[in-house]
Amino acid sequence: MAARLDRTDLKILRLLQNNGRLSNAELAETVAISPATCHRRTQRLFEDGFIATVRAMIAPKKVAKGTLVMVGVVLDRSTPESFAIFEQAVAKLKFVLDCHLVAGDFDYFLKIRVGDMEDFNRIHGEQLIALPGVRQTRTFFVMKEVVDNAPLEF
Repeated sequence: MAARLDRTDLKILRLLQNNGRLSNAELAETVAISPATCHRRTQRLFEDGFIATVRAMIAPKKVAKGTLVMVGVVLDRSTPESFAIFEQAVAKLKFVLDCHLVAGDFDYFLKIRVGDMEDFNRIHGEQLIALPGVRQTRTFFVMKEVVDNAPLEF
């Protein structure tokens, strides 16, 4: 990373990570470069894949998705084929925010946002346990979000 990014690039990345709504002029002023140079650098950061996307962080409670649920999933087989089939199916579920293949007691951890426990109970019974290869799920209802989507440290 250090060979491809200089201090100015890193500063641009940190600023945009903390506030993706900064205008090019604001960003250029904060970084102490011209707006044209800032625009070229920002475009290069997108093109080179350092910035994957820019999007708004929606307040979950404001859109009736205030309940955060983590689900550990165990598949009936641990083969590349069963993993691939599960991953293709879970990627289609709009209520799944994150899906991670993990080492340990579970094969996958899912991060899910729902309206309430009743909402989760419905999708669990209708969709989660019906995913291909699922042998077992263990559900963890989040009581308090201490750190969520923190900026990357670099």
